[in-house]
Amino acid sequence: MVSTLSYTGASGLELRASQQGPQNGAPVLLLHGGGQTRNAWGSSLEALAARGFNAVSLDMRGHGDSEWSPDGTYALGAFADDLRQVIGTFDQPPALVGASLGGLASLLAVGEAPHATARSIVLVDVVPWMEPKGGEQVVGFMRNTSRGFDTLEAAADAVADYLPHRPRPERLDGLKRNMRKKSDGRWYWHWDPAFVAPQDGWDMDEVNRRLTEAVQAVPVPLLLVRGTNSEIVSEAGVQRFRELLPTGKVVEIAGAHHMVAGDDNDAFLDALMPFLEHEGGEAV
Repeated sequence: MVSTLSYTGASGLELRASQQGPQNGAPVLLLHGGGQTRNAWGSSLEALAARGFNAVSLDMRGHGDSEWSPDGTYALGAFADDLRQVIGTFDQPPALVGASLGGLASLLAVGEAPHATARSIVLVDVVPWMEPKGGEQVVGFMRNTSRGFDTLEAAADAVADYLPHRPRPERLDGLKRNMRKKSDGRWYWHWDPAFVAPQDGWDMDEVNRRLTEAVQAVPVPLLLVRGTNSEIVSEAGVQRFRELLPTGKVVEIAGAHHMVAGDDNDAFLDALMPFLEHEGGEAV
C-alpha cells in the first residue's frame, strides 16, 4: 500500500512524497531527475518495498505535488538544502538513490557542509563534469515544451521525438500522471517553468568544482549506475569518476540512455538491489 507523506524543505516549502514498504525497514530515499516527478520511481518503489525496504519517493521542489519556490529559486544548492531537511526526519540514515538532478543534490547534501548523514549513495547516470551537449539537450527539450500541449497525444509525440530509442506507449496513463490539464484546456508538465529559466547557481564550471570536491568527501559507499548510451555521462566521465573516487563502484546498463531506469528497469534493479542489500554499508 502506498502512503502520501509531507516534509518541510528549506525556506518552509512543503514537499510531498510516496512511501511503500515496512516503516521499520531500512530506508531508501528515491530522488527523480529534473522535470520528472516521484511517479518516475513507481516500479522501483514497489520492488524495494517487496524486498523489505522502507521506500520513499520524493517530489523535489517545483516538481509534482511539492510546492513551487515563490521566488523561483532552483539553484542546485537549494535542492541540496531541501534534501538535508528531509534526511533529518528519518529515524535512521537512508540510502539515497538519485537520478540526474537527484544525484547531484545527493552529492552536495552529503559531501558539503553541513553534511547530511546517509547510509549510501547511488548516482543514476550523473557524475561531476557531465557532457555539456547532453545537458543542453535535456534543458532544451524542457524549455521547448514548457508552453504545454493541446492533447496528451501531442505530448506523447514530443516525447517520442525526443526519445526515439523507446517505443511510443500505446496507453497514455503514465504520461497523464506527470501532466496537469489547466484552465486553458492545455496539458502541462507538472513542474515549475521557472526551473529551466536562467538563474544564478547553475554556472557549470562552479557546479562541477563543487561536485568534484563533494564526491571526494562522501564518507559512505557510492555506486554509479550508467547507461552505455548516455548523453550525459561519457566513458571519459566514468574514468574521471573512478580517479576521483577509487572506492566507488560502477555498473553499466547496456543500451540504456540517460534515463536508465526508464529504459531498462529490470537491469537497473538488478544493479541496485545487491548494492543496497549487501554493500550499502553503515552510516558514517
